Amino acid sequence: MNLSDWIGRHAALRPNAPAVICEGRSFSYAQLWSAVTALSDAMADDPNMRPGARVAYLGYNSPELLMLVFACARLGCIVLPLNWRMAPPEHAAILRHARPSILIAEPEFTTHVESLLDDIPRPRLIGTGRAHPPWESFAELIADRGDRQTPCPETTYAAPLLLCYTSGTTGAPKGALLSQDALFWNAVNSTVLHDLTSTDHVLTVLPMFHVGGLNIQTLPALHAGATVTLLRRFTPDAFFHCLDQQSVSLTLLVPTVLHALMQDPRWQTTDFSGLRSVGIGSTTAPESLIRAATLRGLPLYQVYGATETCPIAAHTTPEETGRNPRTTGRAAMHCEVRLVDGQNQEVPADTPGEILVRGPNVFSGYWNDAAATAAAFTAGWFHTGDIGYRDAEDFIYVVGRSKDMIISGGENVYPAAIENVLSEYQDLAEVTVVGRPDDYWGEIVVAVAVARAGHPRDPEKILEWCCGRIARYEHPREVLYVDALPRNAMGKVIKDQVRRMVAERAKDCIALANRST
Repeated sequence: MNLSDWIGRHAALRPNAPAVICEGRSFSYAQLWSAVTALSDAMADDPNMRPGARVAYLGYNSPELLMLVFACARLGCIVLPLNWRMAPPEHAAILRHARPSILIAEPEFTTHVESLLDDIPRPRLIGTGRAHPPWESFAELIADRGDRQTPCPETTYAAPLLLCYTSGTTGAPKGALLSQDALFWNAVNSTVLHDLTSTDHVLTVLPMFHVGGLNIQTLPALHAGATVTLLRRFTPDAFFHCLDQQSVSLTLLVPTVLHALMQDPRWQTTDFSGLRSVGIGSTTAPESLIRAATLRGLPLYQVYGATETCPIAAHTTPEETGRNPRTTGRAAMHCEVRLVDGQNQEVPADTPGEILVRGPNVFSGYWNDAAATAAAFTAGWFHTGDIGYRDAEDFIYVVGRSKDMIISGGENVYPAAIENVLSEYQDLAEVTVVGRPDDYWGEIVVAVAVARAGHPRDPEKILEWCCGRIARYEHPREVLYVDALPRNAMGKVIKDQVRRMVAERAKDCIALANRST
């Protein structure tokens, strides 16, 4: 068996049940299965499409990407979803590294791909629009195959399936390879998390080139026989329209998306009662944001993980988030979580340590990077690089990245704790915290902030706000105001870029260094 059997079995049991809906197009499970088999048969005709071959996809959320995932599962091939927000040199670097045999692109991106062809190994080009040289037509490729069937290899859950290049908030992206088995166990974890059934209707808002958009709800919903509606790209208009027109029961957001929804006038009038649960993840969500959403009636839960964990490693329930919005939850059903010190010894409750994850949902390794793979594991445990602590009830609290930790005057300072406090300050729209080298302190805490429209830029008020809320050594010593924080496609602040901004604009920072500690 392999992952494509999810669709084949539902097509046999409930052929007319709606599987995927996207901008006026609807596919039943029988129609989706027909497309999957036709696509896999067509790709199997290609002599380069042996098990392990890569197929890249560049485009917005679409049924075609889901067809490709299950077709590759049937063939034992590997899907490489590309982040459409990346610049040409970034795509070229990934394509040279992964060397896909086929590249499928939507019409909006064909010119972009053509600009890369002199810099990458030449793949077979297939477009989801009309055929024109050098592009074949995706629709023509799978149409009218009739009785022509190419024998497919005996593919199992052990086969690799998904190659996702990590978001690279602290460095160059690496290709994390996930097996079909990892995606299956992630789907089981998701089923437990959401109490997922065939009666559910998932609204996929986040881009599926990341594991969050693809794996937290979308693929698990198809495993359960549920219905998935895809937003090609997120806009508040599209989101509120879907809630108004369809019986959506589950959706997943990131803090930037939730913030955009809360700024829309329809936030106050929309009926959210049909939503059973709403996930929030990808990055640490400010406590103030979670409280505001839950007060509005959103049944919000937090999910924690990484590309390498497929990603569900820990989560809360909406009830738990309502009681304690600071925690990212407990370990998922089929996942183990440890917190260790620098010697890989488990730390006691309420003591910060690195978060390690082990389970069948964890990735196989980094593509063509044995050294990085070896460095990522200790005795089967994956090092997330995140710092957190757990309480006496095993709830996990993420306080930051190990690479982001600031050592100031010999004290360990965790940016997430400071960001959580500053996010509640009414004059700030968003804020992040980084360290800057300092001759006296070793490092100093720098807050990089975006002021709310019409609100003053007052660093002294920021310092006053911190008093009594965090330790003196955690107080920002500099405040840098910017128009916007650099973020990746999943809404994560790109800390390396922030550090460069701080270094380049140090003279423009408003110094608070004379404050006593």
